[in-house]
Amino acid sequence: MLTLNVIGLGYIGLPTALMFAKNGIKVIGTDYNSEIIESLKKGELFFQEDGLEELFDEACLNGIEFSKEYVKADTYILAVPTPYIEESKKLDPQYVISAVKSVLDVCDKGSSIIIESTVSPGTIDKHIRPEIEKRGYTIGIDVHLIHAPERIIPGNMIYELVHNSRTIGSDSLEVGERIKKLYSSFCKSEILLTNIRSAEMSKVIENTYRDVNIAFANELAKICRADDIDVYEIIRIANKHPRVNILQPGPGVGGHCISVDPWFLVGDYPDLTNLILTARKINDSMPEHVLGRVRNIMRENNIRDISKVGLYGLSYKENVDDTRESPTLQLLERLDEHLAFGVKVYDPLVVEPIVENQLMNFEDFVNEVEIIVIMVGHDHIKENINLIKEKLILDTKNISAIKSAYKL
Repeated sequence: MLTLNVIGLGYIGLPTALMFAKNGIKVIGTDYNSEIIESLKKGELFFQEDGLEELFDEACLNGIEFSKEYVKADTYILAVPTPYIEESKKLDPQYVISAVKSVLDVCDKGSSIIIESTVSPGTIDKHIRPEIEKRGYTIGIDVHLIHAPERIIPGNMIYELVHNSRTIGSDSLEVGERIKKLYSSFCKSEILLTNIRSAEMSKVIENTYRDVNIAFANELAKICRADDIDVYEIIRIANKHPRVNILQPGPGVGGHCISVDPWFLVGDYPDLTNLILTARKINDSMPEHVLGRVRNIMRENNIRDISKVGLYGLSYKENVDDTRESPTLQLLERLDEHLAFGVKVYDPLVVEPIVENQLMNFEDFVNEVEIIVIMVGHDHIKENINLIKEKLILDTKNISAIKSAYKL
């Protein structure tokens, strides 16, 4: 029976490991964080996701194991972080390299290493192959190397694991077919086979495409604000054209995909990524734009105390607790740079305080502020919009029907 060791049990690795286990694969999940491992061994999840608890129960019934140690296995899946270096904008491959080294310490010859982490084009050739060859292994004989980039989003992970198409990048068609069969244990959509570099590039450009299109909507919001035009009405009308589909503007771009992956291309191809770089700058500028709107609202309503401002939402998107790269955190950094302290923050899904002045009770939050900035369109705020209708509202997500609400 095939044994699968999934390395990295975060937002991507854990659901992936559970899905394989549910569908009959012998799985050992590994993470260097002992608290995560102990939590999972006790049957306790450490983040929220629709359907995750049920999937966890099914995987446990099928005998999934959790360990801080790497184990001998036929196949390894690496789902570790891939941040970028702030100064150069290039990928920081240290976590992937470290995981590969640890796999090589324990694996038998003939094992397959699948990298699901998103990496910049050429990363596997430049950083991973040399590490394997240093050990005296022949890639394709002693060790099989595959890139199968993840393609799921928090809030809809379980459905997308099953129904999104997948890409398998491999040096060998035979190995690619074998890994395709492995993923077919749960993936009901098309699984495409290609080479490793094409798989690397395809994942990065998927998120870059989305970043560029969001940037157009955000720049349009700034243009319309400058001329006192309703950007949402403009987008609604323009989208009636059969070949136009403008997205909605927002307070910024967060998460570990759209806000990060385009930088890999900017870092590696600095002379060729003019549009991509501009899109990144536009989206990164939106928290500052929101701050400017807050300042104008305070002046217009003669409010001088910044502590009377409340930011609703800490996560990077609606109905999840994932705060990675969130626009709210970016906005709080801008406030800190301006020496503006005391802004209140509330998010119903972030149940442990992670920033100063984060209130844990919605009623307290509402009572202590005069201006509420809706940064995230959680269902919670939509269902409780009447409780804040007497406040000054800056609705950056355009979710309320309150006519007096300010917009981007």
